[in-house]
Amino acid sequence: MADEAGVGRRGERPVEEGPAERGPGAAFHMFVLMEDLLDKLKLLSYEEEALRRHNMRPLSRHYFALPTNPGEQFFMFCTLAAWLITKAGRPFEQPQECDDPNAVISNVLSELRSFGRPVDFPPSKLKAGCGEQVCYVLDCLAEEALKHTGFSWKRPAYPTEELEEEEITEDDAELTLNKLEEDVAEEESDNEENYIDLNVLKAQTYRSDMNETAKQEEILQSTTDAAEWNLEVERVLPQLKVTVRTDNKDWRIHVDQMHQHKDGIDSSLKETRAKEKYQEGSGGVTERSRVLSEITEVLEKVKQETEEKGSSMTDGAPLVKIKQALTKLKQETTQMDIQIGVMEHTLLQSKLKEKSNMTRDMHATMIPEATVGAY
Repeated sequence: MADEAGVGRRGERPVEEGPAERGPGAAFHMFVLMEDLLDKLKLLSYEEEALRRHNMRPLSRHYFALPTNPGEQFFMFCTLAAWLITKAGRPFEQPQECDDPNAVISNVLSELRSFGRPVDFPPSKLKAGCGEQVCYVLDCLAEEALKHTGFSWKRPAYPTEELEEEEITEDDAELTLNKLEEDVAEEESDNEENYIDLNVLKAQTYRSDMNETAKQEEILQSTTDAAEWNLEVERVLPQLKVTVRTDNKDWRIHVDQMHQHKDGIDSSLKETRAKEKYQEGSGGVTERSRVLSEITEVLEKVKQETEEKGSSMTDGAPLVKIKQALTKLKQETTQMDIQIGVMEHTLLQSKLKEKSNMTRDMHATMIPEATVGAY
């Protein structure tokens, strides 16, 4: 039976680490995890035991790593999880499409915890049917199933190839770069020292042309045996091998390094400029979003005021209030008219009373004077 370290050799992953600790390759970790999961499922014969029973197609290399069809992927996840739990020696009911997703996820995570596997992510991550959490759950269950079936990873056995031993001398097999340069330099110095005669050169050229023409006519029909030709090629082939020994002080090495560094700088510069443009664009988007929120707030306020004015214009309450005020004004006007009439009547009575008193006083003063004069 395989131990836990042997089964998890290909599926180790730091699930509890954050993105900053995992490095820049964390976004591609799920693809590697999915490929390892597919290999383990093939070792468990999932196509014959799990998929053919439900008339499902085999998984692709990145089936659970990329979102394609959430409903189909979630049902495939539930089916494989239930089959792996059963394969690991635990009874688990096969889920149906009409079952509650939350209940199925809760049961799967409970079984995963019972195997001693940590679950430090919310269950809602599994509802999408894809992602690193889905690959992690299935990979852990596949490892438990492999341990239960007694599977163990073994070292690969490579076929041995017998190489033909050839006795090749180092002087004949290898030509160093320095020796080639020295030979070329010697040939150039010899050519410079020799005197060139044009007539001799013309004669040599004519003879060489004639020889070439004769040779071409001779090789129109070859008389060489193919087997002998191949043997000769095999005999001289090791001697034609040229091995150039690299020297760190050679200028060609420095030129290659310069080109490599230049390509690396160009690629890094492009990535840095892209990030800078993205930051500038995201900053502009944030500012425009803030302005948009302010404009939206003002627009909502204007809409509210417009609705209030429209409702007040269509409402009959102000007209009723005006009519009530006019009625009240008429009543007050009538009361004021009555009070004015009473006041006028009272004033008239007081004036008449005063006039009568004055008339009586005048008669009273005139009678005694007449009486005095008569006597």
